Amino acid sequence: MADTLLDKVWQAHTVRTLPSGQTQLFIGLHLIHEVTSPQAFQMLREAGLKVRYPERTFATIDHIVPTASQLRPFADAMAEEMTVHLTRHCKEFGISFFDLDSSRQGIVHVIGPELGLTQPGMTIACGDSHTSTHGALGALAFGIGTSQVRDILATQCLALAKPKLRQIRIEGRLRRGVYAKDVILAIIRRLGVMGGVGYAYEYAGSAIHAMSMEERLTICNMSIEGGARVGYVNPDATTFEYLKGRPFAPQGEAFDRAMAWWRGMATDPDATFDDVVRLDAPSIEPMLTWGTNPEQSMGVSERIPHPHDAPDADRAAWAEALAFMGLESGRSIAGTPINVAFIGSCTNGRLSDLRVAAEVVRGRKVAKRIRALVVPGSQAVARAAEAEGLHDIFLEAGFEWRKAGCSLCLGMNEDKLTGREICAASSNRNFKGRMGSPTGRTLLMSPAMVAAAAIQGQIADVREMLP
Repeated sequence: MADTLLDKVWQAHTVRTLPSGQTQLFIGLHLIHEVTSPQAFQMLREAGLKVRYPERTFATIDHIVPTASQLRPFADAMAEEMTVHLTRHCKEFGISFFDLDSSRQGIVHVIGPELGLTQPGMTIACGDSHTSTHGALGALAFGIGTSQVRDILATQCLALAKPKLRQIRIEGRLRRGVYAKDVILAIIRRLGVMGGVGYAYEYAGSAIHAMSMEERLTICNMSIEGGARVGYVNPDATTFEYLKGRPFAPQGEAFDRAMAWWRGMATDPDATFDDVVRLDAPSIEPMLTWGTNPEQSMGVSERIPHPHDAPDADRAAWAEALAFMGLESGRSIAGTPINVAFIGSCTNGRLSDLRVAAEVVRGRKVAKRIRALVVPGSQAVARAAEAEGLHDIFLEAGFEWRKAGCSLCLGMNEDKLTGREICAASSNRNFKGRMGSPTGRTLLMSPAMVAAAAIQGQIADVREMLP
C-alpha cells in the first residue's frame, strides 16, 4: 500500500490511540523560547514533575530580545525577567540553551534547521504558531500552546488528531523577481486563511523541487497562515546536501544511514491525497497584502480591490480592512507610500533573503524619512552576511543593521510601529496591532520587494529595479 510522508511519520511516532480517538504522538524534537515556556515550567514544578527527555528539548531567546543593543540587563524589565526565568529553568532541568553568549542564538525557526536539529521524518513541536517552518526538511512540525509545552516537557508526547492531506503542486519556473514569499501568498490568496483547517499541506511540483532549502522554509513557514496545522516538502537531494556537516546532524557513516531512512520517509509515487491543488508558477507575480490578513493579497501590478468584488461572506471584512488600511479601491497598489521597511523574521530573515534584498539596495539610498531595518534571523546569519559585506551595502544605503531577533514582526520587544505608520515587511502576519501599534499597518511582501519600497519610499515593482 502506498503511503504519504504524513502517514509514515505519523505511524512511526504513534504510541497508542486514545479513547478520544486522538493519537498519542511521540515528539522527537521540542523547541522552546522565553515567551510560552515560563508558565509551562511553573506548571511542571507545581505538579512535582521533571522534564522526561531533556536531551530532546532545546531553548533560545528571540521574541522579546532587543535588536539594537543586547547588553544585559535589558532596558525592558519584562524582557529581562523572561530571560532570567528561561535561563534558570534550562539550568535546573538540564536543557541546552542557545543564549546571547552561545554564538548560536536566533529565531527558533531559523536556528533549528541551520544547526541540523531539524531533520526529515521527525515530529517537532514548539510553543509558536510558525513551527510549520520545519516541515521544509520533511518533518511534521506543530505549533502548540503553553499547556502542550508542559505536556511535552513532562511526557514527550502530544494528543493530536491526524489531519487530512492536501497536496499543493506548483508547476513551471518562477519568473525573474518572483520568490518563495510570492508563491505562498499566492497560495493563501487562492485557498484562504481558513482553507487549510483540518489539513496538512504537502508542497510539490517542479517549482518546489527547484527551490533551495531556505526558499522551502519560507513556504512552509506560512502554512499556518493558510489554516493548515503543518506543511511539508518531501526530503530529497537538496535536503540532504543542506543537512550535511551541520552540528547536530549525523556525521560520517551515520549520515549515510540516516539519509537512506530519510529518503524512505518521502511520499510514495502512487500515494493518494484527500485533495490536490495546482498553481502555475509563471502566472505568479510579485505579491503583497492590502488588508489585515494574509489572504487579502494581490499582485503588484493589480488595482486595490473593491468590497463588491469579494464573495458575499467576505464583503464586510474587505470593507473594514480597506478602511483600516486607508486604501482606496480601484487605485494601483504601486505608489502607496510607506513609513517603515522591515527585512527579517522567521519567514525571511535568512542569508539568501538578505542577499536578494542587497541586490536591490546596492548603490542606492533609502528614501527620505523612511525608517529601514535589517534584522538577521540568527547570529550565524549575521556573521555570514557580514563576511560577505552585505551589512555594508545596507548601512551605506541608510538601513539599520540590527542584532538577531524577531524584532518588528510581533512588537513584543523595543521595535514597534508608532501610530498610523505603514510598514513594508518581509514577515508573516499583517493583523491589526501585530507590530506594536493598535493603528499601525503592515504590508507583507518578499525581502526584495521591501528593499524596493525602502528605496522608492513607496510600494514599487521590484522587477523594474533588478540589475
